[in-house]
Amino acid sequence: MIIELNNENFIKETSSGLKLVDFYTTWCKFCNNQNPILEELSENGMWIGKLDCDKYPLIAKKFGISGFPSFILFKDGIASAQFAGFHNKTQMLNKLTSYL
Repeated sequence: MIIELNNENFIKETSSGLKLVDFYTTWCKFCNNQNPILEELSENGMWIGKLDCDKYPLIAKKFGISGFPSFILFKDGIASAQFAGFHNKTQMLNKLTSYL
């Protein structure tokens, strides 16, 4: 399951465990192409949160998000890795594994 993040639940949802957050916009072609890959990863047990940066720009600004899609891997509430751009499934898994 993918969790939609917002101003009210962002801190609570990312405060414990290993969490991947997708910072996206609805108008971004690469973000839209990334969605099926994220759905597949979430169906296989990976926790994924999505934050619409047009709706919640202050959170995006707090983490220095300037391009889409951008991803931050949180470990117990701390941003431990950040990367941007479209990634196919293999690239995404390799990227995440390199940060674990």
